[in-house]
Amino acid sequence: MASRAADAPPDAGEIAERWIADYCSGPVKSDMLCAARGVEREAWLTAFEEIATTSAGSLATARERAQRQADDIGTGYRIAGENDERPWPLSPVPLMIGEREWQGIADGIVQRADLMEAILQDIYGEGKLVSGGRIPAALVTGSPFFLRPMQHLTPPGGYQLQFFAADLCRDPTGEWRVLADHLRAGTGSGYALENRLAIARMLGGLQSRLNISRHAPFFAALRDGIAALCNRSDPRIGLLTAGRYNQSYAEQAHLARYLGFLLVEGADLSVLDDTVYVRTIAGMKRIDALLRRLDPRMLDPLTFDSKSTIGVPGLIDAMAMGNVVLSNAPRSGALEAPAFSAYLPALALRMTGQDLKLPNIATWWCGDEDVRDHVERELDRMLIGPAFGVAPLGLPDGKAVLGSSLSDDQRELLLADLARRPQDYVGQEIVHLSTMPVANGDGLVARPFTLRVFAARGPEGEWSVLPGGFARIGDNPDPRAVLMGEGSWSADVCVHCAEPVDPMSLLPAPGSVRLRRNPGTLPSRVADNMFWLGRYLERGEALLTVIRVLLGNSISADTGAALAPATLQHLVDLITGAGAAMPPPSLDRNALVEFARAALEGEGDAQSVRAINRLARTIGDGSRERLAADMVRLLEAPFPQKGGLLDRAGSLQRRYAALAGLSAEHMARTDAWAFHDLGRRVERAQEIAHMARIFLAAEPTHDDLLTLLDLADSQISYRQRYMSGVARAPAIDLIVCDPGNPRGLAFQIAAINAHLAALPVLSDDGIAEPQQAKGQAIAAKLSVARAERVDAALLGELEQELGRLSDAISRRYFLQGAEPLRAEGLTLA
Repeated sequence: MASRAADAPPDAGEIAERWIADYCSGPVKSDMLCAARGVEREAWLTAFEEIATTSAGSLATARERAQRQADDIGTGYRIAGENDERPWPLSPVPLMIGEREWQGIADGIVQRADLMEAILQDIYGEGKLVSGGRIPAALVTGSPFFLRPMQHLTPPGGYQLQFFAADLCRDPTGEWRVLADHLRAGTGSGYALENRLAIARMLGGLQSRLNISRHAPFFAALRDGIAALCNRSDPRIGLLTAGRYNQSYAEQAHLARYLGFLLVEGADLSVLDDTVYVRTIAGMKRIDALLRRLDPRMLDPLTFDSKSTIGVPGLIDAMAMGNVVLSNAPRSGALEAPAFSAYLPALALRMTGQDLKLPNIATWWCGDEDVRDHVERELDRMLIGPAFGVAPLGLPDGKAVLGSSLSDDQRELLLADLARRPQDYVGQEIVHLSTMPVANGDGLVARPFTLRVFAARGPEGEWSVLPGGFARIGDNPDPRAVLMGEGSWSADVCVHCAEPVDPMSLLPAPGSVRLRRNPGTLPSRVADNMFWLGRYLERGEALLTVIRVLLGNSISADTGAALAPATLQHLVDLITGAGAAMPPPSLDRNALVEFARAALEGEGDAQSVRAINRLARTIGDGSRERLAADMVRLLEAPFPQKGGLLDRAGSLQRRYAALAGLSAEHMARTDAWAFHDLGRRVERAQEIAHMARIFLAAEPTHDDLLTLLDLADSQISYRQRYMSGVARAPAIDLIVCDPGNPRGLAFQIAAINAHLAALPVLSDDGIAEPQQAKGQAIAAKLSVARAERVDAALLGELEQELGRLSDAISRRYFLQGAEPLRAEGLTLA
C-alpha cells in the first residue's frame, strides 16, 4: 500500500488514534476507553473515526453538531422552578458496550425486575415477608411510598410492573452495580430514544460498521405488553402527564408520539361507571390503559391525596374493576425507598435462590439499632441520606451528604435527629465511578458517568431490556457518585455486536392495519390549545401590522409625508384598545416612538406583541406532540434584540409569516388543524371588524382608507381592481363584503362556517348546534350588507357576534372547568 504523502492531511483513522492516545496519556487510566482491549478498543476507535469523518477532525465541531441535532429533534428539559425549558445537553461521543458485557447487564435487570414484582405481590398481598421477619414492618408501613388503599387490590393482568428502570454505575475495576431503582415513572426512555435519533443522524455509518443493537424492539414490547392487558382488541392508550411544566414534558411528548399514545392530562379524563373516558371534541371516548408519568399519590384525589388537582377522581376504582390498566400500578413506588436496598441481597437469595447479578451499593438502614450504631461509628467513611426520599430534620435539603464533609454543627444536628428518628436515615458506601471520554474544546477529558437502563414487559409477560439506555455524565472530574449529582451531559449508549442486527421498526407489516386518514381522537384540551394558538398568532400579527404602519408612515424618514393626525389617532386607538400600551401624551415623533416601543416590547400587564408571543409559546410548549419541530422552534425563538425598532418589527413579521406558512402547508388537514385555522379566522374576523369600525366612526379621509387597506393587507388587490384613486365604497367592499379576498371579513366568515360544518356534532338530527347557528347568522347578516351602507354600527354588531361565536365554540368543544361530562348528546365509545 502506498504511504501517505508527508504533507497530506491525516485521515480519520489517524485522528481517532491521536485522540485516544492523548486521552489515555492523561491522569485517569482505569476508565472504559483506556482499559478497553481487542474488540472493545476497536469499537471505540471506529466511533472516533466516524466522529472525525463527520466533523472534519474537530471535536468542538462534533459537539456543536450533536447539540444541533438534539435541538432539531426538540429535546429539552426543565429545572424545577424555572418556566423555560433548557436544551438537552448531548455529548457527541457515545458510550460503547460490547454485547457480551451487555448481556450480563440485561440478565441482572430482568432478575431485579422479577424480584421487585415478587416483593410487591407479597407486601400488598399476604405479607409473608413481614410476618416471617424477612423485612421489618416499619420498612413497609413507614414508607410514604406505601399506599394502604392498594392492599389486596389486583391490577388488570395481575402484574404490578410493566416498566422498570435502574441507575447503574461501573466502578474502575469494571463491576456494574445498581445505584437506584425507578418504579413509579421510569423517566428517561424517551431521552434514550432521542439521543439515538440525534447520534444516528450525526454518525450515520456507525450502525452498519458496528452492528449497533436497535431500540425499536423494546418500544414495541412496551406498547404491545400494555395493549395485551386491555379488555379490547384495539385499545386506546394514553400517556398521562402532569403537564407542560413537568421537568421531562418534552420527553413525554416525544415518547407519546413515537408509541402512538394520546398525551393526556388529568383534566382530560373523567370516570363514569368505573370506566375512564377522555373528553374529546366528539364526546367521551373510552381509555383502556395509561402509561403514567404522574406521581401515584397525585393520581386520584378520592383515594390518595385529596388536595391533588392534577389527578382523576375515581381512577383507582376503575382500575380495581379491571377497566383501565395503569402502568405501572400505583403501589409500585414502595420499593424505590433507599432503605429497601439494605434488604434486597438477602431477599434475592431467599426468593430466587440466587445472589443479585447486579448488586446494589452497600446500604445500612438505621431503623435497626445495631445498624445505627455501626453507621454512627463509620460516619466519616459513609454517605448519609434519607431512607424514604423525604428530607429528615438532620438533612434539611433532603440530599445525601458525605459524613466527612459535615461541619461540627451539621454533625451535631444529624446525630441528634438520628437518635430521635433513626428510621429516617440510611448509610451507604461511597462509590467511585468509572469514567468515559467527553469532548471538551478540541480534546477529550475523562468524566464520571452513570447508566440508566430500562425494561418493559412484553405481551407474553416476558421482559425486554432496552439495549443501551442513556448515560448521564458529570461535569465534576471527581469520580465519587455523590458529587456527580444529576449530571451535566447525556450520551447515547451503543451496544455493538459481532453479527448484523435485524432491522426493525414500529411500523406494522403491510396489510396488517386498517387504513385511516386521520389521527383519531382529539382531546378537548388539545383542540382548545390549537384554537388559541391560532388566535394568539393572528392577534400578534395584527398588532404588529398596526405598529409597523404607525412607525413606517409617521416616523421613518424615507416614507414621504406623514399621515394626518386624525389617522394617526386611529392607529393609536387600535393599539390602546388592544391593551398593548398606554396612550401617548402627544402625537409627536418621540412620543409615538416610545408608544410603539411599549406596544412591541412592553412587559407587565400590557398585551404587547412580546406578551402575546409568550402566550403562544406557552401553548406551543404544551402541544409538542401535535406541532412540527420547526413550528415549535419558531415559537420558542427569542424576541429580536438587534437593529432598530422597525428592523425588530420586520423580523417578527417574517417569523409570523413563517408560522402561518407552516400551519397552512405542513399541518395535515385534521381536526387539530381545523381548530388552529378556526382560531386564526375568528381572530382575523374580529380584528378586521374592529379596525374598520374605528376608521368608519366618522367619514373616512383619503389617509384613513389607504391606511385601512394597508392594515388589511389589501393595497395590491385594490389597485388591480380600480385604476382610479381610493374611494370609500370600493375599499369597504374589498375589506368587508368580498368573499374572494382572503384578508377580508367575508372570507373569514365563510371559512369559519366551513370548519363548523365539518367538525363533529353530538347528534344526528340535522339541526344546527349553537355554534353553527351563530356562524350562519353572522354570514346571513353580512351577505345582505352593501358596501355603501356598511357603517360603524353594523361592524360593531358583527364584532360582538363574533365574540359570542367564540364563546359558543369554547362551550361546545373545550373543557369547562370541573364539568365532568356533557349530558346533552353524550356519546361513549
